[in-house]
Amino acid sequence: MHFKLIVVFVEDSKTEAVMEAARDAGATGCTVVNNARGEGLEKSKTFFGLTLATQRDVLLMLVEEHLSRHILEHIGEVGEFDDTPGTGIAIQIDVEDAVGVVHQAQILGEQLEDQL
Repeated sequence: MHFKLIVVFVEDSKTEAVMEAARDAGATGCTVVNNARGEGLEKSKTFFGLTLATQRDVLLMLVEEHLSRHILEHIGEVGEFDDTPGTGIAIQIDVEDAVGVVHQAQILGEQLEDQL
């Protein structure tokens, strides 16, 4: 079984909605890294040296490669990444190898057999 790593940088106010969207689209789990800080094309505004930017979360999802594009697109729709600048981005990366995913691979194998 081949996997992709989906990495999502999202406003913390949209984290729960994006995680739910990923699960609805076929993701079986997620690791959340809280309070990341990012900067886009324009520098963040400050007030007496304090950054006024909203906090971001980083979501990491190891997903089966056949499901990855669907999950990525669904995340983008729910997170409104293309509609509203600065709400977040999502990327997918090829995973060469993984350990510790035997249980997940069994469940995904059964689900994919039903879909294919």
